[in-house]
Amino acid sequence: MSRDEKTTLADIRYIKLVPIGSVNPNNPLSDQSREAQAALLNKCLSGYPKGVIVGKDITVGRYLIGEHELTMEKITYHVGFTRKPVWEEEEKESL
Repeated sequence: MSRDEKTTLADIRYIKLVPIGSVNPNNPLSDQSREAQAALLNKCLSGYPKGVIVGKDITVGRYLIGEHELTMEKITYHVGFTRKPVWEEEEKESL
């Protein structure tokens, strides 16, 4: 496949789920964690092999804490690849 061709859904062989945010009020994300999530999504969309977003799930949590209402959101992006990225294997081995 040349660089000019678009990736079609039929070409997708691997899907990675990339969550952004959290709906757990007892464990809010730090700014550093949120940046790490965004960096992973950017790596999926701009690295090699280049992924494409094929779907997303949105989870919304609404909580009443005293008189205040807290709304939290988590978006899970489904990033499709034509093959499993090499960096995905390297990250699993380092854990």
